[in-house]
Amino acid sequence: YCFLLYSLLCVNAIALLHEEQFLKTTGWGTDQGIGGFGEEAGIKSQLVNLIQSVRTVMRVPLIIVKSVAIVLLLLFG
Repeated sequence: YCFLLYSLLCVNAIALLHEEQFLKTTGWGTDQGIGGFGEEAGIKSQLVNLIQSVRTVMRVPLIIVKSVAIVLLLLFG
């Protein structure tokens, strides 16, 4: 259960990263590090795509999963 809770917190932290306040100032914005056509994507561009995907796809499921986790913690301590 602790591993699932820590995983939830890490995904939540990725989903909460603000594009303009944090990611662009550190050089991890969506317009940063994108290679041209035919070039193999580097680690940085893959991580930027992963962060953007998590922020897009996981917003609603995270609300539901966090609510369930809070209720379980309240009921079972």
